[in-house]
Amino acid sequence: MEVVLNAVLWLIWAILFFNVVYMVIYAIPGLFYGKETYPIAEKKLKFAIFIPAYKGDEVILNTAAVTLLQNYPKDKFDVIVIADSLQPESLIKLGSMAVRTVEVKFENSTKGKSLNAAIEAVRDTEYDYAIILDIDNIVEDGFLEKINSALQKGQQILQAHRLAKNEDTKFSILDAVSEEINNHIFRKGHKQLGLSAALIGSGIAIKYPLFEDIMSKITAVGGFDKQMEVLVISRGIVIDYANEILVYDEKVQGPEIFQNQRKRWMSAQITFMRKYALKGMLDSFKTGNVDYFDKSFQLILLPRLICLGVTFVFSLLWLTGTDIGNAFMYIFLVQIVALSISTPIKFYNFGTIKALISLPYGFVLMFVNLFKLRGADKKFIHTPHSAKKS
Repeated sequence: MEVVLNAVLWLIWAILFFNVVYMVIYAIPGLFYGKETYPIAEKKLKFAIFIPAYKGDEVILNTAAVTLLQNYPKDKFDVIVIADSLQPESLIKLGSMAVRTVEVKFENSTKGKSLNAAIEAVRDTEYDYAIILDIDNIVEDGFLEKINSALQKGQQILQAHRLAKNEDTKFSILDAVSEEINNHIFRKGHKQLGLSAALIGSGIAIKYPLFEDIMSKITAVGGFDKQMEVLVISRGIVIDYANEILVYDEKVQGPEIFQNQRKRWMSAQITFMRKYALKGMLDSFKTGNVDYFDKSFQLILLPRLICLGVTFVFSLLWLTGTDIGNAFMYIFLVQIVALSISTPIKFYNFGTIKALISLPYGFVLMFVNLFKLRGADKKFIHTPHSAKKS
């Protein structure tokens, strides 16, 4: 019995080890990511800025108004609001703005369906790139000018730097820290090693013909960005990252929203893991596409909070003085170091320390989600937003 128990523990350790090593591999290069500048380019690309809006009337009115304020030639960008379940008065207000409003209605709403409907609705206009924003996103001043400059090299797809526009609750701080750790490991670290940055659902600029083609193949209920990643990278296209181009995103306010959001993410990962992970790794061996292998491998990684929580629990075996206990403690400490160097200095403050008190609760919510995933990939899980400004 002891032999079996030890074998199980070492198997768990091996799974956690590969997760932690993956973090370290990209956390260290991320430290050497340099600041980029974007001189104003003479050539002006034309952008279609798509903003899917499911409910959230007050939020979309604010977002649309702010996006229209971009100091960029007005004939070189369109703001396209995809109105799903908005109130009639909101549609009237949008109609009074210089936006293109595409009304949609679905039995089961998804971002993919909304974007595809909008593509059909604006076929009368030619664009160089599509930009995807979320309903709550606020772009920085000069966003389009920077994007235009960054894309002069002709990249097929680029992910801007999404960061928190609110850090007013413990969970929003934790969410903000998590976002920046992702930016460090999955974007900065990957770009430093010549690999694709991870997409994050918004703040995406993508060449319009590629956008139309990829979106026609999107079937995701949740996590359309994960499917887009796989479809793009499998073609040998590298996803660029622009850390200095900012998109402000609302972070979750409380535990219930946190749990629902993570439930959607976990469900999407499991769905795409089943669909693409093994196939992607095998195909990458045939084609030599290292980027595709890396993306496929990402799909089998544990959610970071689950990995951290499980590693901590098993690290308590260190108290037994056994080899396996020591092994768990070592990878727990390495994981803490990797996460620490991936966290921006601005979060090293008392507010973050207080927020960390809620971390165990967040782990419990994520762990409970593991038993609530049945059917979660069949129906869109909406994350509510407020109209707070950055």
